[in-house]
Amino acid sequence: MTLRLLPETVINRIAAGEVVERPASAVKELVENSLDSGAANIDVVVRDGGQTLITVTDDGAGMTADELSLAVERHATSKLPDGDLTHISTLGFRGEALPSIGAVSRLTITSRPAGAGEAWAIDVEGGRKGAPRVAAHPPGTRIEVRDLFFATPARLKFLKTPRTELSHAQDAVKRLAMVHAGVAFSLSDGTRSVIRLTAPQGELFVRRLERLAAIMGREFADNALAIEAEREGIRLTGHIGLPTLNRGHATMQFLFVNGRPVRDRLLFGTVRAAYRDFLASDRHPLLALFLDVAPEAVDVNVHPAKSEVRFRDPGLVRGLIVGSLKHALAEAGHRASTTVAATALGAARPGDASAMAPHGGGGGPRPGATAVLPRNLADRAAHFHAPLPELDAPPGAPVAEAGADDGGDYPLGVARAQVHETYIVAQTGDGIVVVDQHAAHERLVYERMKAAMAEGGVKRQGLLIPEVVEMEEGAAARLLARAGELAELGLVIEAFGAGAVVVREVPALLGPTDAQGLVRDLADDLAEYAEALSLKERLGEVCGTMACHGSVRAGRRLNADEMNAILREMEVTPHSGQCNHGRPTYVELKLADIEKLFGRR
Repeated sequence: MTLRLLPETVINRIAAGEVVERPASAVKELVENSLDSGAANIDVVVRDGGQTLITVTDDGAGMTADELSLAVERHATSKLPDGDLTHISTLGFRGEALPSIGAVSRLTITSRPAGAGEAWAIDVEGGRKGAPRVAAHPPGTRIEVRDLFFATPARLKFLKTPRTELSHAQDAVKRLAMVHAGVAFSLSDGTRSVIRLTAPQGELFVRRLERLAAIMGREFADNALAIEAEREGIRLTGHIGLPTLNRGHATMQFLFVNGRPVRDRLLFGTVRAAYRDFLASDRHPLLALFLDVAPEAVDVNVHPAKSEVRFRDPGLVRGLIVGSLKHALAEAGHRASTTVAATALGAARPGDASAMAPHGGGGGPRPGATAVLPRNLADRAAHFHAPLPELDAPPGAPVAEAGADDGGDYPLGVARAQVHETYIVAQTGDGIVVVDQHAAHERLVYERMKAAMAEGGVKRQGLLIPEVVEMEEGAAARLLARAGELAELGLVIEAFGAGAVVVREVPALLGPTDAQGLVRDLADDLAEYAEALSLKERLGEVCGTMACHGSVRAGRRLNADEMNAILREMEVTPHSGQCNHGRPTYVELKLADIEKLFGRR
């Protein structure tokens, strides 16, 4: 074979395969260019999933005729004035997006700088560039991408349905809209509007939460905790959801580094670690976190899609995120998400809610409705109107005395009764609280155990015969590098030649354990998440089991003092609003909601 240089058009199409994976990739690159140009309004149209047409129109800085001609050349950019890749402050910097898109489509760019008397346009078809020509356009830029991948037909076979491709484009726009809350965005499929986001007003946290509510839902905004922390020049802001607001997948977790949406295993593993005590392994919290890092401390030039980053000090970033999230969750105290009450009310609401429409302040029938009267109605009415006999309250179910405290001074109210020997019913100043006594007390016991472990450390049990675990050299090196952290968790390991470690002590809490399996799982955790999740989760499971067996069981009768003691301790114990698996320990129903349930409002 003879070596030869590939034609420029083939080189561009090869590069386009990395940058433009699907229509959503083109949308992302073009919207990022609009943001870098200082646009305040960005409108996107995606027809047939982006295969036939993509247009992105903005009111940014615009380009002259000479700049247009240069913009469609490979590696031509205005975003690296000094060529320093360690100080990247823009979303784009590689100069590959426009030529890559132009190599696989029919591309037209029309642009006019502010103050210019005329606009200019340029066409690129399958990598062949035309000459700039005079055009009509207001200040800003409009980019049209027609017949995407017509020059690389093989790629068309891998595209999904138009609806699926549109959803990917929608996700790309939403991610960029989250971090740029001061910019208005719209996305349509040519016939209907899919996204329409106005630019909210106010300070950063207010604007950002409004934007997150528009994208992630009002439920998230109502149950979000603000995050703001800084350590050694790295700043973390954003909002995280309460543990009781969770999903079965991680698609509602959004992470940004220096204004750039990223998908980083380290960051996702860190989030999992922060919520480890509050959610089951198959449940995921909702959150949006924004990291601001000095450009020289992070490498964004890892992949052409710019969705991966590398931190100079990943341990510092991980510690900041875990510490900040845990602090915010602790500050939330016993708070549970409002969706808990909404779910309870939805389950209790009658099937035909319209029949409960208010009528004269009570729940009467609708006008004109035919009532079906039960037999012996008069006898039943007389029975219900008869004077009530004195209540003989069973043990553990106190009856409120006249003038008793209405619970207004306590967030979780004052205990009024125990029902089915499982649930505590408390009265607050403006509603009622129903507490699962076993789940609540289990959480309280678990938090006490965690505090005791933090003070005295995890007790260790020495192995009579140390166990040698053989593995790959890289895996062994990762484990030995974290030997100090593992020792704090009760696992003592040492090097045992190349590609092996010896286990000398294990956490006493685990009892008889498979040291080989545990160590190998830890090596996998460190490779994927940079954290010893397996060991922490096993310790957490043991503590949870011990807390479960040591807590107040369902079916046990409690007196008023015992019930109120649980309520008071819940109010001062962090995370008491949810059990270890993210389920709520109590449900609060406001009086207004109860009145609506019975048609009184």
